[in-house]
Amino acid sequence: MNGLGNQIIVVDLRGRGGRVTTEAAIAINAQPETRFDQIMAIHDPRTPGTANYIEIINSDGSRAQSCGNGMRCVVQALSVEQGRQRFTFETPAGILFGEETGDGLITVDMGTPKFAWYDIPLNEEFADTRAIELQIGPIDAPVLHSPSVLSMGNPHATFWVKDDVWSYALDRFGPLLENHPLFPERCNISIAQVMQPDHVVLRTWERGAGLTRACGTAACAALVNGARTRRTARKARLTLPGGELTVEWQPDDHVTLTGPAELEWRGRLDPATGAWTRGEAA
Repeated sequence: MNGLGNQIIVVDLRGRGGRVTTEAAIAINAQPETRFDQIMAIHDPRTPGTANYIEIINSDGSRAQSCGNGMRCVVQALSVEQGRQRFTFETPAGILFGEETGDGLITVDMGTPKFAWYDIPLNEEFADTRAIELQIGPIDAPVLHSPSVLSMGNPHATFWVKDDVWSYALDRFGPLLENHPLFPERCNISIAQVMQPDHVVLRTWERGAGLTRACGTAACAALVNGARTRRTARKARLTLPGGELTVEWQPDDHVTLTGPAELEWRGRLDPATGAWTRGEAA
């Protein structure tokens, strides 16, 4: 599937047990036909009141806590299968809610952001995470500096720029910043340009996946970081390389993410080895 061009493999492990191994994820991503940003593995529920437990695997085999675009794909797939519109899931980031709205869009409640340095987490104490001391480039003329950081279930750093986000070599800076010693669990790195209070242009280097056409949690982080630094409103349109998402920081502190999801093809996958056979196209 894809969520705004973000390549997602949804693996159905309900009633099967086991999990997608690190080795299998790496093997799957090594093949041009099945390269992906995230695998969303659907398991039987672990917690009463939830539909399923969702495990999230990055293309380097590491585990992620949250994935907004992937959750939309899961909602879309299960909505078609079951004829339901609303779902409650358990993820490593906690309980998340998703809804197919009937207009081709899916809204996912991504939970609440966390701002304390130890919740993100950071390796250094910062009293105010709206702008922390971190830069790339010369000390007297940094290329990027003073990002806003938070957790949306996973760590995010949003660098604010006034010029075109495409003028920055994110493919070069991204790996350095993702693995900076300040981030004990690595970090998702975004460059954001505020066009209007209700419109932000965003590019993201995704932790464990690299450059991506769309990162839902990064869009949520950018909107929240923009609102708490008074750069944006609490609801905005986010333009990403893959298209547009709508993010709203609700009065109850929850963040909702709205956008499309699309089935591309089905197949069969061995979650232990990564061996696969492609089946029908959408």
